[in-house]
Amino acid sequence: MLSDEIKKNINYNPKRTRFRKQHRGRMKGISSRGNHICFGKYGLQALEPTWITSRQIEAGRRAMTRNARRGGKIWVRIFPDKPVTVRPAETRMGSGKGSPEFWVAVVKPGRILYEIDGVTKTIARRAIAIAASKLPIRTQFILS
Repeated sequence: MLSDEIKKNINYNPKRTRFRKQHRGRMKGISSRGNHICFGKYGLQALEPTWITSRQIEAGRRAMTRNARRGGKIWVRIFPDKPVTVRPAETRMGSGKGSPEFWVAVVKPGRILYEIDGVTKTIARRAIAIAASKLPIRTQFILS
């Protein structure tokens, strides 16, 4: 069972990027894409703007898979493609930008984060509620 979990573990890092470091940017407005259920019957929708790390995405996916008892199908609709740089601790000012430490997905309100299908509504609601507890934002359960 553990080997199945390791095999299914998805690596949430881009294979390659055009540039190593990015500006932080700002999260204005609502999501203009990825805000409709496309694949499954039930979904989890973001209500706040935030950065969601690759570890949080994977924790939510694992929680949903485990709670759905490996039934149904789960789609992860976000991908962390933005590098976040961190300066070393106790470093003086200057000396450039830090090195990329982890990856985040930029999520705006209205974005669908996860979808699930092939399970009953109660199981889907419970699995999505557990996945939502792993995320740093308010979310809502939606039906297609």
